[in-house]
Amino acid sequence: MFRRPVVQVLRQFVRHESEVASSLVLERSLNRVQLLGRVGQDPVMRQVEGKNPVTIFSLATNEMWRSGENETYQMGDVSQKTTWHRISVFRPGLRDVAYQYVKKGSRIYVEGKVDYGEYTDKNNVRRQATTIIAESDLCTHSFSSQVTLELSIALLTPL
Repeated sequence: MFRRPVVQVLRQFVRHESEVASSLVLERSLNRVQLLGRVGQDPVMRQVEGKNPVTIFSLATNEMWRSGENETYQMGDVSQKTTWHRISVFRPGLRDVAYQYVKKGSRIYVEGKVDYGEYTDKNNVRRQATTIIAESDLCTHSFSSQVTLELSIALLTPL
């Protein structure tokens, strides 16, 4: 699944390195995230004046490992770390499907990109925020066939 894009990126890098340093070359890069986890809150749709609406929800992913002397024999304590992700859906069709059908506790797969930004809170303090921008895939095993059809149409609709 990742082989083709990675190979293309590497080829572009090799081409860039082999050219004369003074020439300007536009490089390709890759910003891709895949998450599988549980929704922490029902989606909220927000709209700022003059901007397109966005659907926002949180997603929890878990990492589990065994610690102790005999890790190979699956003995020892099981440790777990939960990471929370802020998911934003801007794409019009996908945004509406996510708002209508994604629910708290659903197990969901999200594909998109990482975005880092800043905002100023109520107390006029600058804060940093990391957001996953869902772009193409938003799937859960609890979707009905009607929702799957709506999601497919949303993904095929040009921006």
